[in-house]
Amino acid sequence: MEQRYFEYLHTVGFEETNIVGNVYYVNYLRWQGRCREMFLKQRAPEVLADLQDDLKLFTLKVDCEFFAEITAFDELAIRMNLIELSQTQVQFGFDYVRLEPGGGETLVARGGQRVACMRGPNTRTVPARVPDALVQALAPYQLAGSRS
Repeated sequence: MEQRYFEYLHTVGFEETNIVGNVYYVNYLRWQGRCREMFLKQRAPEVLADLQDDLKLFTLKVDCEFFAEITAFDELAIRMNLIELSQTQVQFGFDYVRLEPGGGETLVARGGQRVACMRGPNTRTVPARVPDALVQALAPYQLAGSRS
C-alpha cells in the first residue's frame, strides 16, 4: 500500500512527561508543529525561504484526541497528511503511532490543525493563496477521498 503521510520520528524524553510519568498533553501539539516544520525543511524548502520574506502561516485551529498513554523512551511516529486544501488554507491530520519493539504499531492519538496563509506587514496582513511550492509538496500526502 502506498504511503500517504509524511513521517517524523520521535523518542519521548523525561522532560515531556508529568509527575505521574505519562506524556503531558501539550507535547502532542508541539510535535504537530515539529512535524510540520520538518516537512517544510525536507519537502518544501522554497516555502521556508518565503517565510523569511513576507509569507506567514497562522495556525487557526489545533486539536488532539487521545487513545492510549505513552511514557518516556516510547518511540513514536508522527504521521502528517493533507485533509483539505483551499485557496488560502490547509488542514493537516496527524496520527501519533507508538512503534512497538517487536515491530507492531499502536495508534495512541489523532490530531489536526488548520493553517491560513497570510502576507503583508504584521499590522496589515491579508489572506494569501497557498504557495504553489506548498501545494506541490503536499500532493503526495492527500488522503483518498479528502477535498481540495
